[in-house]
Amino acid sequence: MIYRNDKAIYVKMADAISGDILSDRYHTDDRLPSVRELAVQFEVNINTALRTMELLQRDEIVYQKRGIGYFVSQGAKRKIGNARRKEFMESTLPEFFRQMKLLSIGMDEVNQAWAQTEDH
Repeated sequence: MIYRNDKAIYVKMADAISGDILSDRYHTDDRLPSVRELAVQFEVNINTALRTMELLQRDEIVYQKRGIGYFVSQGAKRKIGNARRKEFMESTLPEFFRQMKLLSIGMDEVNQAWAQTEDH
């Protein structure tokens, strides 16, 4: 998963951890895996894992308790959701509409496909 696109590995790792927060694997004030555990889990250098946590901390998604580890910040899920919604609306949706137009797919077909999904 983290090797698919042109984003830096530490950014992809941050996206994966953010996805875990968004999907309720981690909640506010939950302790996250240590930097060493993340390095092993993602098969990366420990400095890459540390850079991931620094990015998440800078974005106020996690906070650090010295000597204890990193924890999910208050409001992290909302921040992640807002950022991902914005990215979806500005990047994914325009490309989706472009493909619909190229393939002559109407909104009725999209609505039908949406109705058949289990997750909506």
